[in-house]
Amino acid sequence: MKKEDPLLEVSKLTLDYRLGKRKMRALDRVSFQLEKGEIMGVAGESGCGKSTLGLSIIKLLPKIAEIKRGEILFEGRDLLKISETEMNKKIRGQKISMIFQNPQNALNPVFTIEKQMTDILRAQRKHKDKRVRSSRFYRDQAIERLRSTGIADPSARLSNYPYEFSGGMKQRVMIGMALSSGTSLLLADEATTALDVTIEAQINRLISDLAAEYGTSVLYVSHNLGVLAELADRIMIMYAGRIFELGTTEDVFDSPSHPYSAALLESLPSRQARGKRLLSIPGIVPPLDNLPCGCSFHPRCKFAENICKREVPPLEQVTDGHWSACFLDSKRGRKRLKWI
Repeated sequence: MKKEDPLLEVSKLTLDYRLGKRKMRALDRVSFQLEKGEIMGVAGESGCGKSTLGLSIIKLLPKIAEIKRGEILFEGRDLLKISETEMNKKIRGQKISMIFQNPQNALNPVFTIEKQMTDILRAQRKHKDKRVRSSRFYRDQAIERLRSTGIADPSARLSNYPYEFSGGMKQRVMIGMALSSGTSLLLADEATTALDVTIEAQINRLISDLAAEYGTSVLYVSHNLGVLAELADRIMIMYAGRIFELGTTEDVFDSPSHPYSAALLESLPSRQARGKRLLSIPGIVPPLDNLPCGCSFHPRCKFAENICKREVPPLEQVTDGHWSACFLDSKRGRKRLKWI
C-alpha cells in the first residue's frame, strides 16, 4: 500500500534577516515532514528560529526577511510560489491558521467577540461557497465554536468585549477562530506561555482534542519541553537556525542523540532530579550574524572535538525515524548522553 503523502514538507529552507549591512542566517537548510493529523513540537532556546519557521510557512514574515532557497510544500504545492492574493483567499485562515503567544494583541478591544468571530466566519465561508447566509447562521456557528473550546454560556459571552475575558478565555476564542472544519494545519507559537500552569494544561489539552476531532496537523512551537512531552507525537530541536535533532517524543526524551537535546532535558525539573542540581547550559545562543565556525553549539558543548570546530555536522539518521546533527559517535556504548 502506498504511503500517504505528508501534509507539509519543508525542504532545505534557508532564510536571512537583513538589518542594514548585517545579514543574519535565521534558518539554515531546514528540512522536515509533517504527517496528516500529527502534532510536532518545535523546541529550543530563544533566537533559534522556531517562530521564524512558523511565520515562513504561513508567509507572514517581516520585510527584512529574505528566503534564499528551499521549498515549503503544502498539500503538494510550494507555498513560496503562491501569490499573496491566493494565500489570503484560499490558504491563510482557510487551510492554515496560526495561534500567537498573546491573544490580547490579536483581538480588537473595540469590537465584541461576536463581531470578530462572525467576521472571520464570513471571510472563511465567502471563499468556500457563494451562498448568502443570514447573520443568525454565523452567530450560531460562533456559539458552537465557543462551546467547543469550553467557554461556559457561549451565547451570552458573545456580546462581551475582549477585556471582559481572562487570558485563558481569550486564547480559547483564538483557538475557536483558528480551528474550523477546513483547517488542515495549525501553527501554535508559544500559545500558552503567558498563561499560568493550570490554564496552560487546559489549553494544551483543548488543542490536542480539537486537532484530533478535526484531523488537523499541528506545529507547536514552545520553549517548554515538558509541555511538548505531553502533547507532541514528534519533537524537533532547533539551535541557531538549524535542526539539531528530530524524532519521536519517546526517542528524544529517552535517548537524546545530540548534546544540546540532552542538556535541555537535564535542565527540566523532575521527580528524579529532586534534591539534585539542575543543569544550566553555559553560554548563550550566538548572534545569527556572527555564528562560530563548524557546529554552532561547539563553544558551549562539553563533548566538542576538533572536527566540531571545523565542519558543520549534517542531519543524519541515527535510528529509524530518529535524526541528529552531531559528529559524536553514537556507538560508544552509552544509553543516554549525560552532562551532570
